[in-house]
Amino acid sequence: MSWNRIVLSLLVTFSLGTSVLDATPLISAQEDELIVRGILYDAYKSYDNSYQVYKKLFDETGAEVYLYKEATSALMARKYISETIDRLKIWDTQHPNKIALHRLLIPLYLTVQQVDNAKKEAEFLLEQSSSPMDLDLASNSFLYAGEYKRALSLLEKIYATVPRESVLLRMVELMDEFTGERKKAIQLLETHRRMNVVVSNDVYGALLLMYQKEKDVDGILETYKAMYKQDKNPAYLSKIILAYGYKHDMDGAISFLERNHADDILLYQLYREKKEFSKALSLTDKLYKKEKDSKWIAEKGVMIFESATNKNDKKMIKDVLTQFEKAIALGNDDSIYLNYYGYTLIDKNVDIQKGMKIIQDALVQQPDNTYYLDSLAWGYYKERKCTKAYELMKRVVDEEGLKEKEIVAHWNVIKQCK
Repeated sequence: MSWNRIVLSLLVTFSLGTSVLDATPLISAQEDELIVRGILYDAYKSYDNSYQVYKKLFDETGAEVYLYKEATSALMARKYISETIDRLKIWDTQHPNKIALHRLLIPLYLTVQQVDNAKKEAEFLLEQSSSPMDLDLASNSFLYAGEYKRALSLLEKIYATVPRESVLLRMVELMDEFTGERKKAIQLLETHRRMNVVVSNDVYGALLLMYQKEKDVDGILETYKAMYKQDKNPAYLSKIILAYGYKHDMDGAISFLERNHADDILLYQLYREKKEFSKALSLTDKLYKKEKDSKWIAEKGVMIFESATNKNDKKMIKDVLTQFEKAIALGNDDSIYLNYYGYTLIDKNVDIQKGMKIIQDALVQQPDNTYYLDSLAWGYYKERKCTKAYELMKRVVDEEGLKEKEIVAHWNVIKQCK
């Protein structure tokens, strides 16, 4: 936890404590003018100038409120600190036990790294008050002194009374960096997340950081799920799918997408990869209606065939070919679908010559694609043009080997062709 963050928290806390001080009644037009000038300097963050204005006001009127304003400007400007401390101590001698004054002395002492003095003021504050604001101020003295357990105990008291995220995040950082209580920090964050309808990204960020340090993929996954539930950000969805991929849990990813209706295209891809072709088929019409892309008509043809129990059913084959014809009529000339369409025409003996012509169109786009060459070789075989079939199939085997069942089957048959 950096020094700048400590000072910033002190300034914020103190501003809450001094804003309620009663102003002394105006005694002159000049005082009125100086007050306006001080307020304007504060508004423009010209704290060096506002310090001078409030100092003059205090010297001329002796009003306590101007002394505190002067000290606050000194803190914000990070200047005149020692002089301000001396002026506050003189006032304390004349008007002892003013709690607002001791609140101010803590950040002033810490600014000039007089930690022991800051701790003394913290102890005084704790004797006089148990308000969350004063516990917060005191905790910073112990934090900067390296007394992390003491600082943490005060923050825990604050959080128990006022469960603000800013306090929680400071507690978590202390637990993680200084007191060796990361698992407890995770529990606190998770409890806060579950008990609040809306949680800031700072809390989620802290949780993700903790889970990353723990190498807890399940924790990371659940955190991103919670973030996606609160904010349907595609970036969170991407992280969720990546986490499922890291876990090699395709079923989990599919189940999440099905429940959340998050990304039908991704769900379709996962169905295909898992060979759940019937489920993939059920999405094609929906995707075409949404995307207006003829690709989904062609995909429907592929899925009708892949999901069929009987691959030789004539009615089914006719339906498949109809889908490809619709897609092509709508301008889809993707070589992948041309090859599938052409191969179906050849393999099912519907129209071998037409199928070969379509595959040749696919090869114009990708002349070295071994899948397309395999399809064309199969067409030559069906036409009993054995030499051409053998030459093409040997090229496929030389490049791809005999790892795929379909290549092996075609090669064994074509080798026997005479």
